[in-house]
Order: sequence, then C-alpha cells, then structure tokens
Amino acid sequence: MAGRISKESFADEVLASKGLVLVDFYSDSCVPCKRLSPVLAELEDNGIAVFKVNTAYDTELCEEYGVLSAPTVIFFRDGAEAGRTVGFKSRTELEALINELR
Repeated sequence: MAGRISKESFADEVLASKGLVLVDFYSDSCVPCKRLSPVLAELEDNGIAVFKVNTAYDTELCEEYGVLSAPTVIFFRDGAEAGRTVGFKSRTELEALINELR
C-alpha cells in the first residue's frame, strides 16, 4: 500500500530515490482520487514506488510543485520531476506513461 509522506519525509523518500517514483497528490474528499487509489496499488504491486501526499495537510509541497487540483500524479526519476498527469487515469494510461519515462 502506498505510503503517505509529508514535507519532512519527501526529500528522503522521493528526491533521494534512484529510478522512477510516483507521487500522488490527493484529497480525501476527491472522488477521482478514490477511484485512482486501487490503480496505484496495482502499479505498486508491479514494482513502482508509490507515495501519497494529502493536499489538505501538505500545502507547502503543493505550492512547491504547482499542484492546483487533485489528483495530480507527478513522476520523479533520480530526484527530478520527469512527468505529470492530472485527473483520473486508467492503469493502461499510467503504464504507457511509465514506459515512456523509464
């Protein structure tokens, strides 16, 4: 299950990671976010690191990365932003993006 991270752990968990990492900026009240959650769990089961940032509690991270709506998924590769998508995406759509970014 994807771990929830905050500003305090973001650098260690995401920016210091080698390879591709997916960060889901979500809201508890967001229906598309709830639909995306099981899709991200499936991706995580297939070997991609997945972390979640709650937009209600981690506003500094949202501002830093220009997150204006949820869900926003940002991909980081070796500590740098490599891509992003906004809104619900199917597993197929996310897998295609992951394959492009690897």
